[in-house]
Amino acid sequence: MALRLAAVSASHIARPKNPSFFSAPQPNITLKPRPISKFGSKWHIRAISEAAAEPSISKKEGEEQWPKDWKIKMLYDGDCPLCMREVNMLRERNKTYGTIKFVDISSDDYSPEGNQGLDYQTAMGRIHAVLSDGTVVTDVEAFRRLYEQVGLGWVYAITKYEPIAKIADSIYGVWAKYRLQVTGRPPMEQILEARKKKGEICKDNACKM
Repeated sequence: MALRLAAVSASHIARPKNPSFFSAPQPNITLKPRPISKFGSKWHIRAISEAAAEPSISKKEGEEQWPKDWKIKMLYDGDCPLCMREVNMLRERNKTYGTIKFVDISSDDYSPEGNQGLDYQTAMGRIHAVLSDGTVVTDVEAFRRLYEQVGLGWVYAITKYEPIAKIADSIYGVWAKYRLQVTGRPPMEQILEARKKKGEICKDNACKM
């Protein structure tokens, strides 16, 4: 796990700088303030807010359409803050390789049918990945396969061999069991109940984005 953290920290994502704009005053010109309607003001503020917001994947768009020729599909929990650090690192590297398809199991439209029958509760229990031929891999093997696809196979290479493989899976199993508590989230039972209620409300109200 320490090796994985090292790989995450080694990934550097540059943040674009925001340009500054200046307007010089025009001499000898009297400008009269022009009233702005209440509706126009709200619309203007909303437009600025939407433009300034960082791009993110909508809950209704949990499964990325790109890349079409993926080699492995990663099922991840978009509500897990620690998990997302690793997902974002892999996604950034995947811009070069284009071999991983990311599927957010916490999205409203997550479909087990489109992911080898893996329902939300099962996918939440531990990391799952689906190869392009339909093979499902879990635990440390899933991480190893994912890292291999973005040029970081060396991070988990040692986990191919015993007894390292069993030890690594045991350590990951402990993390998977307690990750909700570690990240300050409610127990699985409460999460499932909340998701069920949300689904029932959406059916009644025909939820749409």
